[in-house]
Amino acid sequence: MAKKCKIRKGDKVIILAGRDRGKSGEVIQVLPKEDRVMVRGVNIIKRHTRPSQVSAGGIVEKEASIHISNVAHQDPGSNAPTRVGYRTDDAGRKVRFARRSGEAIDI
Repeated sequence: MAKKCKIRKGDKVIILAGRDRGKSGEVIQVLPKEDRVMVRGVNIIKRHTRPSQVSAGGIVEKEASIHISNVAHQDPGSNAPTRVGYRTDDAGRKVRFARRSGEAIDI
């Protein structure tokens, strides 16, 4: 069984390793069973698709998944990579926060 994933859909992340290292983007899908994430505009691959009734076919560019260990959350203040921690706010809700700056991620 996969561990609890601290990165969620809609988070801003930075790529730490691979050919897209240094790029940043928004998480569009999380695949917790495979420990992978899909990031908008990162890890673009080309698929040669056959024409069908729905699409014209040809070479289609789309995002491929990246292993979750190769992405880090983007600090809301400094835009640098940061780790994610959990704490309870004044209302008693459990919220995520950036360990680098201490700023809350979930509002």
